[in-house]
Amino acid sequence: MAGQGRGRGRRAWRGRAAGCALAVLLSASGCSAPGHAPDATTGAVQRVLDRRATAVLKHDADGYLAVVDPGASALRTAQRAELANLTQLPLTSWTYQVTGVQRHGTTATASVDLRYRIQGYDTAPVTTARTLTLGRRGATWYVTGDRPADGAAQPLWQQGPVTVVRGAHCLILGVGQDLAKLRSIAAAEDAAVPSVSEAWPGTWAGRVVVLVPSSLDAMGALLGSPAASYRGIAAVTTGEAGGAGAAPADRVIVNPEAYAVLGDLGREVVLTHETTHVATRAHTSPATPMWLSEGYADWVGYRRTGRTASQAAPELQRAVRAGGLPADLPTDADFGFSGGADRLARAYEGGWLACRMIASRWGEGALARFYTQVGDQPRREGATEKALSDQLGLSPREFTTQWRAYVRAQLS
Repeated sequence: MAGQGRGRGRRAWRGRAAGCALAVLLSASGCSAPGHAPDATTGAVQRVLDRRATAVLKHDADGYLAVVDPGASALRTAQRAELANLTQLPLTSWTYQVTGVQRHGTTATASVDLRYRIQGYDTAPVTTARTLTLGRRGATWYVTGDRPADGAAQPLWQQGPVTVVRGAHCLILGVGQDLAKLRSIAAAEDAAVPSVSEAWPGTWAGRVVVLVPSSLDAMGALLGSPAASYRGIAAVTTGEAGGAGAAPADRVIVNPEAYAVLGDLGREVVLTHETTHVATRAHTSPATPMWLSEGYADWVGYRRTGRTASQAAPELQRAVRAGGLPADLPTDADFGFSGGADRLARAYEGGWLACRMIASRWGEGALARFYTQVGDQPRREGATEKALSDQLGLSPREFTTQWRAYVRAQLS
């Protein structure tokens, strides 16, 4: 596909995913020293947010806006537009949790976690952190400002009117995109989900939420990261590294600029790759090396395409033919955005060939069991080594030796 390596998707594990604005109204409950809020104030905030959550689920615009400063016309306009966007989503839950309030006379700052789930897609909630500023008018507090907490992301529905396309296995949420493009992405995702289910034997929801922002800059805002980090990256998957219990909600986020330059095959591989991350999330943890998580996702992505090693790993092939056979498997650092496109491509290709080798020599079932055993370990140390021994009967040195020989044979 065009832009091999740079055109691929990327995993973006984040402790917090997309979020939503909120507003707070509370009655005055006495004075407190600057920087400190009495428990009564925090409790009042929580009770009002509970009522606000009900307004969201009932699409109650008056209730949603009642907590916004009456004099903040721009904020009220933005909040009205936000609720209109939220009404497009099939929400099954929406709750707020106040995590802290700092009061300074007639102003206050509140830290709040928002948790929400989309019906039919999320088995666990998306959690996002917001920071709100409040001002007191008489005996009542109103929201005067609303922003993501430090390191948190901007939600899609704050970026503009949301268009919703429902597929057989997916929900596509787009901003600034024409309907035909979103339908095309839905069709591609509907093909990706069965492909992943065929390859991955583990249990997963089999349904995916895909976000399509208007631009690369908007994508960066959705991820709470500099947009330049994702230039040339066609898609990423957000979520929390699991390893135990139910997998938290994932979102596939498409970079509209990089995705647009891919051909049909490239789009198929990208969306299947990202969908694999969603499917394997419950068995992907900090114990999982990136060569395995990204290599497995690429292996599933290319599994039914008929692409040869030379076609799918051109950057690594150039290195091998120039005498640069890698001495070891790609490290996590090799998958960093700052190492250059060629290094990133070689890392993906090396991980893919490692998983391809396991599938061809030990079988696809053994590859899945190896992946699962590694990810189910509580820590990185020793996880891969034990799984190699248990599932493949090899030491790390023996596996690396076989992988290097396999790379040489496939790409020389």
